[in-house]
Amino acid sequence: MADRRGNGSERDELFAADTKLVSDFNFGVQTASVFDDMLSRSVPFYAEIQRMMAEIVNEFAVDGSNVYDLGCSTCATFRALAELERDVTFVGLDNSAAMLERGRKELEEAGLSQRVALREHELDRGAPVENASVVIMCLTLQFVRPLDRERVIRDIYAGLNPNGCLILIEKVLANESLLNRLFIKYYYDFKRRNGYSSLEISQKREALENVLIPYRFDENVALLQSAGFRCVEPFFKWYNFCGFLALK
Repeated sequence: MADRRGNGSERDELFAADTKLVSDFNFGVQTASVFDDMLSRSVPFYAEIQRMMAEIVNEFAVDGSNVYDLGCSTCATFRALAELERDVTFVGLDNSAAMLERGRKELEEAGLSQRVALREHELDRGAPVENASVVIMCLTLQFVRPLDRERVIRDIYAGLNPNGCLILIEKVLANESLLNRLFIKYYYDFKRRNGYSSLEISQKREALENVLIPYRFDENVALLQSAGFRCVEPFFKWYNFCGFLALK
């Protein structure tokens, strides 16, 4: 019997078996089935980040507007917003049909399916955002090809209403190579404490090598400022993970 980890997610063992040739990481059916467990064990303070994002959304969401989650995966963020008392439409975009199918099931079980519109969309083609008071990108931009990131951020800015905000969570690189190595070491120690083996960590790192491309902290800030955001502030930082709040 599969080991279940809350919200119907199975335990993440995608990289537990020794594989001679590790394929690029993907967001298909196998990943979708374990994704909630993967996030809870792989992202430092993930539950707290979700709580903080809900807190921020509560401040910026405006009646009659849209709240977007770009790269919504299994809709964990929308589930964290279940108590939001605003007359808004939640719109989730993701390029993985498997993730969206899983998200729909989770929303139905949580009684939230009527509040959320889910669409399959590839962000490399841009971000179709309109009438938005809040846009969320939680560990999503890092998977968009660098050549397309500026267009995505400019699309978001254009679709945000005045005084709207972008909440951006990313893995980041340190400017100093020594700190970069230390932060990565501390991150892998964190994953070991959460039950991942050295083999799993190594194989996932290899799978992500050509798929997840992080920017430095200052590169993310410059990207947001160049799109027109008047204020960019970090609201969360843990070694090589950072949450940015950008205001229009």
